[in-house]
Amino acid sequence: MPEYKIMLDAGHGGADPGAVSNGRQEKDDTLRLTLAVGDILKNRGVDVEYTRTTNVYQTPFQKATIANQSGADYFVSFHRNSSPMPDQYTGVETLVYNNSGIKYDMAENIAGALGKVGYKNLGVKERPGLVVLRRTTMPSVLIEAGFLNNSKDNALFDEKFDEIAQAIADAILGTLGEEDVEGPTYYRVQAGAFKNRQNADQLLYELLDQGYPAFLLNEDGYYKVQVGAYLQLGNATTMEHRLRDAGYTTLITTH
Repeated sequence: MPEYKIMLDAGHGGADPGAVSNGRQEKDDTLRLTLAVGDILKNRGVDVEYTRTTNVYQTPFQKATIANQSGADYFVSFHRNSSPMPDQYTGVETLVYNNSGIKYDMAENIAGALGKVGYKNLGVKERPGLVVLRRTTMPSVLIEAGFLNNSKDNALFDEKFDEIAQAIADAILGTLGEEDVEGPTYYRVQAGAFKNRQNADQLLYELLDQGYPAFLLNEDGYYKVQVGAYLQLGNATTMEHRLRDAGYTTLITTH
């Protein structure tokens, strides 16, 4: 199993409550969700660290610095959205610095998984101005887990909290090629399967050098080089066409 270190960030904290609605504070919801997702990931063998585990204040720059100094492979920040008027908007969205690479795949998979839980999926948005996305040196995703001032989103957050945490963890693991078999189905593009590890590594590094979100699986006696992990078949098909146009022999698999 590949080893990953993921930095989980509970947005806001301490003197910064984040969004507030009827006494409910974003900083409390984000910490609860961050710790729940972290427990699931740790139980699956992922090395998890946190920017905070208590009600303390950190600037966004401090959060990014903690992540960078930890040597984490990925950074996931948890937030809840807000709007000028109560019940004005509903849904979840995920934010990234730009729409490329494995961070985009992870963001898309998280949004899709939360959509299956019952949220309106608002998709992936580019936010290059956000410090925790701009200043982190690893692939980074920010999750807006529903609107804090929307009664429907709050009810879903409370009633399906465990499902929400599991959906986010499954989407993260699926993007890394380590999804739970009882989780959602992901479509991957396989570019090669080898008995020899060296041959598999050669193809893996070649794809990574070209910017593809490639990873290696060791199963059924083969080293399999696969690209991406998509909740939507259409996204996997698009990636397959890109790889075929680049000269690779591919097939789409599910897991």
